[in-house]
Amino acid sequence: MAAPKRGRSASAQSKPGRSLVLILIAIVALAGGMFASGHTTPRLGIDLAGGTSITLKAKADQGSAINKANMDTAVDIMNRRVNGLGVSEAEVQTQGTDNIIVNIPKGTNSKEAQQQVGTTAKLYFRPVLASEPSGPAGKSPSPSASPSGGSSPNPSASPSAGGSSKPKASSGSTSPTAGATSQGRAVTDALKAGPTPSPNSSSSGSPKPSGSPSAGGADTSKIQAQYAALDCTKPADRANAGKKAKPGDITLACGKINGTWYKYVLGPAAVDGTEVKKAQAVFDTQGASGWQVQMTFTGGGAKKFADITGELAKKQQPQNEFGIVLDGEVVSSPFVQQAITGGQAEISGSFKQDEAQSLANVLSYGALPLSFQEQSVTTVTAALGGEQLRAGLLAGAIGLALVVLYLVVYYRGLSLVAMASLLVSAILTYVIMALLGPAIHFALNLPAVCGAIVAIGITADSFIVYFERIRDEIREGRTLRPAVERAWPRARRTILVSDFVSFLAAAVLFIVTVGKVQGFAFTLGLTTLLDVVVVFFFTKPLMTLLARRKFFADGHKWSGLDPKGLGAKPPLRRTRRPAGPLSGPVDPKEA
Repeated sequence: MAAPKRGRSASAQSKPGRSLVLILIAIVALAGGMFASGHTTPRLGIDLAGGTSITLKAKADQGSAINKANMDTAVDIMNRRVNGLGVSEAEVQTQGTDNIIVNIPKGTNSKEAQQQVGTTAKLYFRPVLASEPSGPAGKSPSPSASPSGGSSPNPSASPSAGGSSKPKASSGSTSPTAGATSQGRAVTDALKAGPTPSPNSSSSGSPKPSGSPSAGGADTSKIQAQYAALDCTKPADRANAGKKAKPGDITLACGKINGTWYKYVLGPAAVDGTEVKKAQAVFDTQGASGWQVQMTFTGGGAKKFADITGELAKKQQPQNEFGIVLDGEVVSSPFVQQAITGGQAEISGSFKQDEAQSLANVLSYGALPLSFQEQSVTTVTAALGGEQLRAGLLAGAIGLALVVLYLVVYYRGLSLVAMASLLVSAILTYVIMALLGPAIHFALNLPAVCGAIVAIGITADSFIVYFERIRDEIREGRTLRPAVERAWPRARRTILVSDFVSFLAAAVLFIVTVGKVQGFAFTLGLTTLLDVVVVFFFTKPLMTLLARRKFFADGHKWSGLDPKGLGAKPPLRRTRRPAGPLSGPVDPKEA
């Protein structure tokens, strides 16, 4: 039984090159992925790269109050919004009782995050009673009749033959009619596919709507006057359009479709945005729709959506249209030709990728419980963070130099193993951090840099544990090759326990903290895991190989493993005295 065991041990010791080749392949693969992705440097947080700091002041809405629960909910939603856009290291925190501070680092999608971070994201699907291109008062036609009266308005937004047409909300494709230019975004049944019927048009003018939703007691003349005076090209008019309107009211709204501002008279909300269960941006690879937002409704929302689209399909333009209203602005006003059932729909037409992702992100994470007013927007420069980073890197360099100096003086030749292991650990850490930027939106901030510097000590400690175990074996009189193998099991247990404690502390710190402290905890945990990988797959195999070299095996005085310098003693051996007659005087009595 002993012979096969020695054979397996000898075989394992004779092939340490496999582990070295394995870690070399891993480094090359990770570095290749880094260069292939184009992200050759880690992403930086706001303290190192600069960015934008936004102060938002909460305003109580109808039915909601400014309290801790609503503020905490708003912070959570804002956090998910900016992280959903790929903006890492964004900090969202309350200040006082009614302010929220949002720090957005400079980088990809930071502008989109700034635009939507305080957006309330209240979505309604409202039937369109009237719509037309907007301009200065007196230069755009006004509705010819009350939006709530027996005869409906006759806006010029519905194109005549040969003009442009709005895409449909139907069970078919969303592509506009040949030769037409899309003015809006279509909402279609996501479960069906088929040809898109052409919209009803007339060469003599817009078709007359067949009716309109009830006004619910609204002041007809007031709505008509406001609609006539509304100029959606003016920011002030857009902000005041439909202000304080309730979901059940007829209201005014503005919307920008393909670069042109439109003004609308909208009926009571038929479907609430809270009844959108899920939304995601997808690219239509089989059609010409391009980027679109797919929506899945809840059970109740699916029924309401089917009912309203079924009612609108019976009417003529513009009253077969419905407006998708987000925070008082119409983002689309497609028309319907048949009921959309099944609980799924698509918003498509003239979307850019970032626009589709932004809308899907807002719809997915829901509405804020409070409205927020932007108090200030401050640009944060990276100058201060750059100075702190230089100071931190200088401190890290000094610490690393002291560690190397200690290793050289105390361990001599073994210091080459330690420095090579530190280099491998540094390469893996850098490459993985660069890859984690686009993968999970990790950003390097000052606390994360501190975590990486602390990791130098953790990694060096693992080498020292192993080296001391080897020296202990040599002091007991063993030669280097068996000393390396006998020291490994004892050192391995100590290293694993030590790294487990460090990783556990990093994990707890990451869970219970927020903001930049999480960067420190994440980096500490990552480097602790890499320490285990480097010690097992690089340091130990490298020591096995070096133990076969004469310089180390013979215990050269500069190898750090000189038996005389370590105070090694030869192993104790028992000696037997030769058997023979006892020497000394003989008692005469015994003789």
